[in-house]
Amino acid sequence: MLRLRPRLLLTATLTLTLVSTIPCLARAQVQGGETARPPDPIPPLAEPISEQASLQRIPPDLLDAKGLQLVLDRTHRQLMVLRDGVLTHRFPAAVGTEGWETPAGRHRVLQKIHEPVWTHPVTGENIGQGKRNPLGSRWIGFYRDCKGRSGWDGEQYLDIDGCTVAGFHGTPYRWTVGRAVSHGCVRLYEENVQELFDMVRLGTRVTVIP
Repeated sequence: MLRLRPRLLLTATLTLTLVSTIPCLARAQVQGGETARPPDPIPPLAEPISEQASLQRIPPDLLDAKGLQLVLDRTHRQLMVLRDGVLTHRFPAAVGTEGWETPAGRHRVLQKIHEPVWTHPVTGENIGQGKRNPLGSRWIGFYRDCKGRSGWDGEQYLDIDGCTVAGFHGTPYRWTVGRAVSHGCVRLYEENVQELFDMVRLGTRVTVIP
């Protein structure tokens, strides 16, 4: 029998309020009534690819660049770390679901937070350090916009008024890593996001390829 995704999994990375840092103004409203429908099946895991195939996915100019940079491959759901054009790490990742894709393009690390606080976008509840926190123990933000969004997210219809953010973070739901299940954020295994957190600095380049 097909397993339905728990509600918290997809609301976890929709928006966040990072206490004592930058407030996020987005609030989500859940639509119901005539727009209700059964949840979609859980997206499958990405098929693994070789290191050689991974390198072929990276834009050539990034392989010629100096310094540390991150390349997220949405299709194969992996995060690659390059140093002076050399691939040093590959981490499996969960990315945005259909209609809520992790924003493609070239970005930079905007924010690093140790033990972030997550604010539930509907109830306003703050969840701090511990196993209940959907962000895990680290947050590395690289994208923000204030256009608002709306639509079906695989589980429910949402209307978002205000700013949304995207970043790398840990997750207590390890089985989601490798799937397209978030509202744009990138989930990593806790051990991987902690390692990544120590590598990057504000301004580190982040490229997201479709």
